[in-house]
Amino acid sequence: MEYLDIVNENGLPTGSTVSRDTAHREGIMHRTAHVWIVRERKGKTEVLLQKRSMQKESFPGMYDTSSAGHIPAGSEPLRSALRELEEELGIKTTADKLEFVGKFHINYEKVFHNRKFRDNEITWVYVYTGDIDTAGLRLQETEVDEAKWFGLDEVWHEVQRGSRVFCVPVQGLRLLMDHLNMKGAEQKP
Repeated sequence: MEYLDIVNENGLPTGSTVSRDTAHREGIMHRTAHVWIVRERKGKTEVLLQKRSMQKESFPGMYDTSSAGHIPAGSEPLRSALRELEEELGIKTTADKLEFVGKFHINYEKVFHNRKFRDNEITWVYVYTGDIDTAGLRLQETEVDEAKWFGLDEVWHEVQRGSRVFCVPVQGLRLLMDHLNMKGAEQKP
């Protein structure tokens, strides 16, 4: 069973832990780490997104942040971001290759697989810049069905329209675009 630190509004551990299942059943605040992989291709910024496995407890079959995962109890965000990159995509890198760009709060309640899912998390966001060949990725089959490059502007516009293809969090996407100084990020809802 996976245990997570219960955190305060700033994402700092309170000293108590909770199982992942309980955190999502009761909406208890915990932490995650997200990594956005970006590249420049023909004058256009692209982002690598993973298609979530159909077995995922939330947003199965939808395209999401390049790499993301819960921060286990006692662990730190950067360490977790590096671990998730390697586990989900097979990308082994070092801390100096990830750039911290901010954090945000995710809080929603939805039904997936006929079960209520309450997400209440503080998310640390990192950016990794590199032209990754998707054919060379080693995908974690239980988590990821595929990884694919998308134009960042396209993703931004589709998310704003409420696309059912992407489940990337708007706040994380906004942090990425602000970091890259893209004008689309100024079109905040």
